[in-house]
Amino acid sequence: MSVISFSEALRARSWSRHGESEGAGFMSDLMKGEGTREDYIALVAQHYFIYDALEGVAPTFADDPIATPFLSEQLSRMPALEADLAFLIGPDWKERIAPLPTTERYVARIREIAAEGWAGGFVAHHYTRYLGDLSGGQAIGRLMQRHFGFETNGIGFYIFDQIANPKEFKEAYREQLDAAPWDEAEQERVIDEVLRAYEFNTKLFEDLSRAKAAA
Repeated sequence: MSVISFSEALRARSWSRHGESEGAGFMSDLMKGEGTREDYIALVAQHYFIYDALEGVAPTFADDPIATPFLSEQLSRMPALEADLAFLIGPDWKERIAPLPTTERYVARIREIAAEGWAGGFVAHHYTRYLGDLSGGQAIGRLMQRHFGFETNGIGFYIFDQIANPKEFKEAYREQLDAAPWDEAEQERVIDEVLRAYEFNTKLFEDLSRAKAAA
């Protein structure tokens, strides 16, 4: 009988949440070309706060033997997000954006994990964001190019120009997940945190829908 690896179990357990997140009305409309440029800008702004938190706490885990293999400058999204927002909004973009309620909770959770020094929790959020960006995120970037006439300005977030082969990178990342020295209880805890990250993502899309309706 074949034994399912941790990365396979993680993928299987989180797949339905991934679908729920992608299928949320706001994101679905954006991908179908029914969203506006302003909708896209609103999404990019929330990404800024999430990645500012995630990449901001990464140095906390720089010497952690579990987290260190996952840390890679090739994945850094902050310079691209800042460039995208400058292009989409203007030089005063930082004064014109604010986190939505779910984003605030998401950021607080990432910082709480860092304060605890819980490497598994950090890896859970790292995995959910970056492997998603290297997977479905690539299709989203191409769709935004098509819908809004972007070239590379405005969608830099989705361009990993330092990763020559995303497929190989993702395979190596999953091998690192399988090599992490977690017992069964810790593996369950990490999976629960990944599911929590997906839930934040889905609720963020609901927030974006509400903000759009209110506007």
